[in-house]
Amino acid sequence: MIYLKKAVTLIDIANACGTSNVTVSKALAGKSGVSESLREKIKQVAEEMGYVGVKGTAYKGKNNIGVIIPAKFINPNGSFYWALYNSLVTRFKKENMFCIMEILEQEDEDELILPHLITDKQISGLISLGQLAEDYAKLLYHNVKNLILLDYYVPSLDIDAVVTNGYSGGYKLASYLIKMGHKRIGYIGKKFATTSIFDRYMGYMKALIENGLEIREDWVVDDRDNRDFIHMTFPEDMPTAFVCNCDEAAFLAIKQLRSMGCRVPEDISIVGYDNYLISEISEPTITTVNVDAEYMADLAVKTLVKRMENPDEKPRIRTIEGDLVIKDSVVELK
Repeated sequence: MIYLKKAVTLIDIANACGTSNVTVSKALAGKSGVSESLREKIKQVAEEMGYVGVKGTAYKGKNNIGVIIPAKFINPNGSFYWALYNSLVTRFKKENMFCIMEILEQEDEDELILPHLITDKQISGLISLGQLAEDYAKLLYHNVKNLILLDYYVPSLDIDAVVTNGYSGGYKLASYLIKMGHKRIGYIGKKFATTSIFDRYMGYMKALIENGLEIREDWVVDDRDNRDFIHMTFPEDMPTAFVCNCDEAAFLAIKQLRSMGCRVPEDISIVGYDNYLISEISEPTITTVNVDAEYMADLAVKTLVKRMENPDEKPRIRTIEGDLVIKDSVVELK
């Protein structure tokens, strides 16, 4: 009988060094906050124990691909990321590969604790689905050989990424509202929460600037804090329409506006982004930008497979265009 040696984890290294697994993560990721002497000790102990969760080493799960999704993006009633994950599973199956998903809790992200998929060496590649803090993305970068960012990018890091063209999408949505006669247009979304939200905001601004329309800071409404959607604070002097950064934000905005006595779209028009299921079950249905989850997943898989076959190739950000889908949430102003 052959016994397999248990994989060495960060916790094992931390116990051997008399420190915490957070400190070990920082040391192995090259992050500040750890003395050089302790960093060297941790690296030496990790090497002696046979830890292979560092960049450039092999994993035992040759055909296993990890997918990590921050808990804040997972809605128990479904979300765009569930649809995208399902598309990834289907597409990897065609490559004779298997997806293993791990939900990343906010506490682990805050404390820079690596996912079990990495520390237990279960995977040969990783897709990070949904925006992570830059420090955590750096941690993944230093600990995963084959890494793809999906639906976001980190400007300061050379990592393959697959994203939608949020800039173009935001521009299309605002331009459609302008075409429908709207001149007082706001934006719903915490601008700096994700690169996607910010790109869509910039596209919205471009459309307004081109048409000589006013951009008012009090018409930019936060829809979330750093973790969850929040109760929105609308201005007293309301615009006639809002561009929302995603369909879920649009759905919640419609619900809240109605509770305030506003009619959608008769009083205020709303547009979203993603063309996810919630845009269709909403009342009214939400005009949006369609994101082809299957194509996005296909491109992510091709990018990861290519990265595994050509590890020295320069990383790229691959962008997907979205199409405007007109539904019932916008009224034309005569």
